[in-house]
Amino acid sequence: MSLHRVRAIAEESFAALLGIELVESEADRVVVRMPYRPALGIGRIHGGAISALVDTAATAAFWSRPDLSPQARGATVGFTINYLHLAVATDLTATATVRRRGGTISVGEVCVANAAGQEVATAVVTYKLDRWRAAAAER
Repeated sequence: MSLHRVRAIAEESFAALLGIELVESEADRVVVRMPYRPALGIGRIHGGAISALVDTAATAAFWSRPDLSPQARGATVGFTINYLHLAVATDLTATATVRRRGGTISVGEVCVANAAGQEVATAVVTYKLDRWRAAAAER
């Protein structure tokens, strides 16, 4: 697994605007944190910010494979999110786990918790990752 690539997904580009940080990474599992700041929502964190956290965590998890080729390309196909509790002025942590990898389509789960450890959202994410094995890139 390229920790550099996973860290780039988790902390750079759009994720950087939200202040997302990589906490842990292993094959098929990633933990990221989004520190609270008022721009995310006063009184409660905006659902769009939580959705972006989910997408970032899931994307990093799908890319956390040791056998990815440099030519691999991916994109989120879709996800379903359920908001369970309001997230009020709190840091959020998202744990993303890949549940099933197919030829190009994979499915994962993401749980988002507040600083007290209470789940505030859960999501199922479908992701397309082409040529994720080094051997496939050589064909």
